[in-house]
Amino acid sequence: MQAKDVPVLRRAAMDFLARREHSFYELQQKLLIKFAEAPPELVKEVMERLRDENLQSDKRFAESYIRYRKSRGFGYLHIRTDLATRRVQESILSTCLFEDDEDWQQLAQQLVEKKLNHEEKLDFGSKPHLRIMRLLESRGFSNLEIRKALELRLNYSS
Repeated sequence: MQAKDVPVLRRAAMDFLARREHSFYELQQKLLIKFAEAPPELVKEVMERLRDENLQSDKRFAESYIRYRKSRGFGYLHIRTDLATRRVQESILSTCLFEDDEDWQQLAQQLVEKKLNHEEKLDFGSKPHLRIMRLLESRGFSNLEIRKALELRLNYSS
């Protein structure tokens, strides 16, 4: 693959971006896999041009990703880790993702309500209690958010 093939790379990148937002790193990896014979410098050049033209934006990707993952019931820690693995810069994370966002507590509470199906109380330390705690931890909620979300549903006298 040579410089004359830049339009092919660009078109493929635009096709990926038309489906959904991608982080710079994520899109670059997809292009490198799809066009294994392409020199990495050429792929990076195409990527940087897309970023300069604001067709690819890590900030837009982060905002979109955060919104989507929140809607799927994931917490701050999980989303932050996901974005870090997609190599979104810390400066972007600090402007889009907030640990003290009130939504986290509401999301944890909604997840508890959904999993309990109107059961009255949970016994502290019971299997259902521990299962819900593990679920919330795996979804990226902090210990404080988990404790508050379960507070009203726990029966401590067992």
